Amino acid sequence: MAMTDPLADMLTRIRNALRRRHAEVRLPASKLKAELARVLLQEGFIEAVEPLAEGGHPLLRVQLRYEEGEVPMITGLRRISKPGHRVYARHTRIPSIMRGMGVAILSTPKGVMTGAEARKQGIGGEVLCHVW
Repeated sequence: MAMTDPLADMLTRIRNALRRRHAEVRLPASKLKAELARVLLQEGFIEAVEPLAEGGHPLLRVQLRYEEGEVPMITGLRRISKPGHRVYARHTRIPSIMRGMGVAILSTPKGVMTGAEARKQGIGGEVLCHVW
């Protein structure tokens, strides 16, 4: 069976790895996943992201971040725009997550960025996910 939503798969792999307190998670790479991981890194939710290749297949190694060694920095991940139901927001309608404690990650014409950056630049886009 073909995977219809690789981004949801990425978020689920991260969520599962955090529940099991893994130090890192490896997942199939794509440009969009790499950009999403870059935003998570920039916002301090993960420790590092590194492209790899195993058996000729591109992978991303995401090092997860924990506070005091055991409390995950990411407490929640939710996919918003799905293949069967795309969700777009103009810059005035970008949601605030957990009253500013979380971030909305958008795919905009200027690349993948947080909702705050998109709001500042006055551009909207597809709301990929919420992270808190």
